[in-house]
Amino acid sequence: MDHGLTPLVQFLSDTVPFDTLPREARERCAASIEIAYASRRDRMIEFDPDNPSLYLIASGVFELHSKEGELLARLDSHQCFGFRALLTGEPTAADIHIIEDGLLYLIPQAMFDELRHHHKEFERFFNRQHGQRIRLGERYDSHRHTNAMKLARVMSADVVSGEAGMSVAEAAARMSEHRISCLPITHEGRIIGILTDRDLRNRVLAKGVAVTTRVSEVMTVEPLCAEPQATWFDAQLMMTRNNIHHLPVAESGKLVGLVTSNDLMRQLDSDPALIIKQLNRCHDLDGLVRVMEGVPKLVKAQVAADVSAEQVGRLLTAISDRLTERLINLAKAQLGPAPINWCWLAFGSQARMDQVVGSDQDNGLLLAKEPSDEERQYFLSLAEFVCRGLDRCGQTLCKGGVMAMNPKWCLSEQGWKHQFDRWICEPEPMAVMHSSIFFDIRGIAGDLALARRLQQYVVQRASQSDFFLTYLARNCINRRPPLGFFRQWVLDKDGEQKEGVDLKHRGLAIVNDIGRLYALACASEEVETPRRLKAAMEAGLLTRTDALNIADALEFIRQQRLDNHERQWQAGERASNYLEPRSLSQLVRHQLKDAFVVVGQAQDGVKLKFGKQL
Repeated sequence: MDHGLTPLVQFLSDTVPFDTLPREARERCAASIEIAYASRRDRMIEFDPDNPSLYLIASGVFELHSKEGELLARLDSHQCFGFRALLTGEPTAADIHIIEDGLLYLIPQAMFDELRHHHKEFERFFNRQHGQRIRLGERYDSHRHTNAMKLARVMSADVVSGEAGMSVAEAAARMSEHRISCLPITHEGRIIGILTDRDLRNRVLAKGVAVTTRVSEVMTVEPLCAEPQATWFDAQLMMTRNNIHHLPVAESGKLVGLVTSNDLMRQLDSDPALIIKQLNRCHDLDGLVRVMEGVPKLVKAQVAADVSAEQVGRLLTAISDRLTERLINLAKAQLGPAPINWCWLAFGSQARMDQVVGSDQDNGLLLAKEPSDEERQYFLSLAEFVCRGLDRCGQTLCKGGVMAMNPKWCLSEQGWKHQFDRWICEPEPMAVMHSSIFFDIRGIAGDLALARRLQQYVVQRASQSDFFLTYLARNCINRRPPLGFFRQWVLDKDGEQKEGVDLKHRGLAIVNDIGRLYALACASEEVETPRRLKAAMEAGLLTRTDALNIADALEFIRQQRLDNHERQWQAGERASNYLEPRSLSQLVRHQLKDAFVVVGQAQDGVKLKFGKQL
């Protein structure tokens, strides 16, 4: 190695993701680097569209601005830009402003492509960096979500096929030899037809067609096909609607796989819809318990299918909602019909639709009027049955007693309004901290109009009280993310005295608190944290960049918690919110720290907006 490259190689060794490359690869990369000087007098970086490069900052400070002038990011040493053009071939979408003079290391397209091709960790890093902004743009611009396993994971890729010119006898022999129930017919790799065992029965045997007949005369021409990126739910829907049992998978017309109804049936034990259907068919508590025992397996399947943590939370909440409804119906079957109108309320994570396996329960009962003693006893008995049933099904009793079976949280509409008035008009630090989950409220069963009316009342009252919002703001900044002054990890101990990063209290709970504060400040009735951040953005309380960054950090920390649960289950351990940083790759540790930095910056934003009161 040229010893003149030693400083460059060392710089790459200290830079994510180049630090994951073997030394030989870093040396080749260093040899390809062109060094450029960036001066503030030039104001912005001029990109060469014919020779795109990865720009690695050696020194200086740079800012990324959207074409509309919005600040997207501030970058300094060991960070990079320009990878969008390398990944997509499209021009860089941001303007790069030079804030402080500096040196740039330019890595050419050919070297960047070589490193991506041979080193998957390196490629994964830049794909994630590029994908974050795209995914977040979609979060607020559309409603596209991946919610099921892709066919590429389910299909049979080693497909036995036939030709249009073969005889029916030859096709049947091939199907028998390979023990298959269908034979896709291809020409130069492209699917042109399909012959199934049903075709042989109905179109050949039943009609007395000679077995010497060419397959092209009895096959289904131009059969319905799915793409590899379609979900298995899409495939199930296509097969059900068209009454077929075999679905070829084709990419640009080329046969790449095959899915059968049996393939899909094997996935059903991990199907969210099936679990909800099974809950609907249960007529006793024991049956509900058995169905809910399959939920961890469902979550593992969703994680394996790369379903987002946000979507998994929604899925688990949908199951919890249905479980609650079934338990209420079982209770009413024993107790008789309710004497007055009522609504079952969910608080906290169930209201926000971000539950995880093992979430405890936070709920209450809202009654249409002040109940008589007999009516109150009816609802307390119903709540006792439901809460105990939820506990048996894996949703543990709330240690703080926030449950409908607690008389304190089984109230009339007027009683709930009085309680919220006390929290809003006479706030105290500890009371605000303990009551904050009540401001995440959603009706689950019963007269849902009661819940909507209560929520509208609460939002209106809270948004008009600067005093209360100040206390909420203080609650948002009481805890800090788990990073020290030099970005080293700050570890906490869990109940078993194991040290780890507390993902919940030092990350997720902070973002949920901030989302709640902004939603109430702009009088939004949204309950889910991402939607609250969007509402705050639309109300002008957050810039689009800040809202997207906070939402991205929330999703990333959620994902790490989900992945951590998966690792703990695999090790036979109890799932917890504590993560050992050593269990992560260096890249993921780096990204997790970045996410926590965003959380800290969001807290700083709260201080700025509510600073006068704080």
